[in-house]
Amino acid sequence: MEARAHTGRLDELLHEVRRQMSRGAGADPRPVLDWLGRQIDADVALVGGAGAVETSTARFPRQILPSLEPMLARLSGGQMAAAATESGALQVRLEALGPHAPRPVLVVAGPSAPTREAASLVSHAGSLIALLDRAQDADTTFRGYQYKARQLRFAVFSALLAGDLTLARRMTTGAVPALLDAERLRVYLLHCPPEDRDRLAQTYQDGSGYHGTGLMVHCPAFKEHLICLVTDGPGVADGPGVADGSGVSDDPETAHGQGAVLRRLVRDNAHYALGISSPYPLGATAEAYGQALHALAAARHTPERMAAYLGRTPLVPLLPHTEAGAWARALLRPLGSTPRVTLDITRLAVTFPRSAVARLLDISRNTVSHHLGRVEATLGLDLGDVRTRAALDLAFCLTGGQPDGGLGALGGRPVPTLDELFRTEPAHAWARAFLRPLQDTRGRDLHTTLRAWIDANTDAQRTARHLGLSRNTVRAHLRAAEHLLSRDLLTTGSGIHDLVHALHITGLHPGD
Repeated sequence: MEARAHTGRLDELLHEVRRQMSRGAGADPRPVLDWLGRQIDADVALVGGAGAVETSTARFPRQILPSLEPMLARLSGGQMAAAATESGALQVRLEALGPHAPRPVLVVAGPSAPTREAASLVSHAGSLIALLDRAQDADTTFRGYQYKARQLRFAVFSALLAGDLTLARRMTTGAVPALLDAERLRVYLLHCPPEDRDRLAQTYQDGSGYHGTGLMVHCPAFKEHLICLVTDGPGVADGPGVADGSGVSDDPETAHGQGAVLRRLVRDNAHYALGISSPYPLGATAEAYGQALHALAAARHTPERMAAYLGRTPLVPLLPHTEAGAWARALLRPLGSTPRVTLDITRLAVTFPRSAVARLLDISRNTVSHHLGRVEATLGLDLGDVRTRAALDLAFCLTGGQPDGGLGALGGRPVPTLDELFRTEPAHAWARAFLRPLQDTRGRDLHTTLRAWIDANTDAQRTARHLGLSRNTVRAHLRAAEHLLSRDLLTTGSGIHDLVHALHITGLHPGD
């Protein structure tokens, strides 16, 4: 009978442990101590390795602890495993927990020495508290590992964005991810609820902290984005013409690997969307990421919620090289002595919102504004103006981000204006092709809305007042234009510069 009762008590103890392990909120020894105190009619405390009470039953007599300090020190230091003593009228039993010093000590105080069955319960409870503590330590270690792995993945991604393959490999010495041995990659940009990102990154993570031949990276700037770098292979169409209209192949003979996993996630989750870049060399990861942003903007307006980037020739290579380089150098020349960190922040801030830049670089928004204020004062420009940001971004692209970069000298000729660069026939052909999809507007004058939106410095409320429309109608027009132009205009704004240039060019008469 007593054996059955003892077994029942142990079952209660195991039930408490199972409850704590299942809730995932960390170990809490207090319920175990309360249970033990009720079973053996005594008060119990858990004394930490430093000698302080970590938790105890409500009536535990803490005044006895000073007299126990020498014994607690020996138990905590590993010289003893258990001990029994008296303190006034109380019988005290002490038991060290865990294998590593300094060890916590379980202290039991009662009016009489514990029976053999009570001592057994004390040992069982102590062992389970030690196991809970080790489980807590393991969970803390696991979370720390996941956080560090996430940081390292983002550092590798950042190096690839900067085109520094050597730095990316040096950061991963000893565990170089297979991605860095690939010739080409695609960027899959997954839009999902922020709380899903950790789960997805952990689910598909391998033992080295990467994702097989790919890489999943939390975007620090946009909390709904999971950036997925995937080695290029079959399974994704490079452009339109696929049966489902999404630009994404669904042929089971070709759809495989991580790309297939991401597409399946989107099909199975109505709140997901996926933008896919064209294949790029690893050193051009930034270009692939930009394409994925635009593809995602288009994907969110399709029934499949997936889209591959529809390749279009960029504007920069169509401009006259020598003249465009001279214009860019002239615009950026005052920044010649500007610190590199200021230039890097400015390059990001002409495309992304300042708050996103702050999150991306893990600095304050005030710090971002301070650097941009320095650039505004140096150039005499207002970076709050969308046309200024578009021109500055174009200059950075033409010079490779360096104020002294460029594409050659003019041999004494005057530096051309931006209008002169844009009056060339190749630029006009590019602008007409860029804006042509807006002809399919189903009765909505999207072209007028877009021009008014740029004139209003991308303020939807001012645009609505000017056009006599509601703000929601303006936003709906902009979303429709995102889909037709395959450019991100509202989420990150990374496609606004192309729109600014296309509208600028079509407002000019082509040169002879």
